[in-house]
Amino acid sequence: MAITTQYVVTHKGVEKLVTTDKKEADQYDKMLDAADQLAEYIQAKGINLDDSLAEELSIMLAKSKDKVAKIFKGATAQSVLEDESAEVVKLKANG
Repeated sequence: MAITTQYVVTHKGVEKLVTTDKKEADQYDKMLDAADQLAEYIQAKGINLDDSLAEELSIMLAKSKDKVAKIFKGATAQSVLEDESAEVVKLKANG
């Protein structure tokens, strides 16, 4: 019998990630914390979104922080999206 340590990341009482990799769990937890802060910031600026949409948007932004940063540095949305598509094709080819 093997013993496996699992790390469970929960957010607002919902299980979001189960992994055996502590580093991955810590990174995901940090991303969720950033997403919470983004949602709070967006709402504090007077942008009224329903809670689920605010959460979905803030999680997407937090997960995509490096790609969003490229846009702030002058990249086009299209070029960032094309890079993402190339990454998906590359992963499928390797898998």
